[in-house]
Amino acid sequence: MKTQLITTLFLALGLSACTQMNPQPMDLSQAIKDAETKADNKTLAEQYEEAADEMQLKVNENKKLLSQSESNGYLFGRQAEDIKEHSYALMRVYERDAATDRKMAEMYRQLARKDHKSSF
Repeated sequence: MKTQLITTLFLALGLSACTQMNPQPMDLSQAIKDAETKADNKTLAEQYEEAADEMQLKVNENKKLLSQSESNGYLFGRQAEDIKEHSYALMRVYERDAATDRKMAEMYRQLARKDHKSSF
C-alpha cells in the first residue's frame, strides 16, 4: 500500500510537470512575427491568457498533491521532504510562468487597443 501510494504520487507529480494540458493550435512564434492587426493582437492575448490559466491549473494540482502528501507524510518516510521540496519548486516555476504569460497577454491587449485607436 505504501509503495503504491508513493509511486502514484511521484507519477502524478512527474506527469503534471512534463505534459502540456492543451497544445497550442497555432505556432506562437510565427503568429507573433505575423501579428499586424487588432485581431491578431487579440488572438495572441487570448493565447497567452490560456497558457497562464493552464499554468495556474498546474499550481492548483500541485497544491492538492502536496496537501495529500503532507497529511500522509508518515507513509513516505525519508522521501516526504523530497516530495515537498519538489512540489514547491514546481509551483514556483508554474506561478512565475503564469505571471509572465499574463503580462504578455496584457501587452498584446494594449497593442490591440493602440492599433484600434490609430486606425481612426
